[in-house]
Amino acid sequence: MRIDKFLKVSRILKRRTVGKEACEEGKIAVNGKEVKPSYRVKEGDEVELRYASGAVKFRILKIKETVKKDEASSLYEVIS
Repeated sequence: MRIDKFLKVSRILKRRTVGKEACEEGKIAVNGKEVKPSYRVKEGDEVELRYASGAVKFRILKIKETVKKDEASSLYEVIS
């Protein structure tokens, strides 16, 4: 699954276009490397999302095409 779609499905970001823009601005890194919106994530990847006020780092646990709002947080675990 593409990184921009995963961020939307997991509800880390509200819209896929926001994920795409974040990638293009160099705010998203997977396993320590900045990625494009088309980067394919895998289970076990560590993603870092940088905001103006800080950053959040999480590990991908599962990849699903669709999930309910209550189950979205089961797709990842926050590292820091």
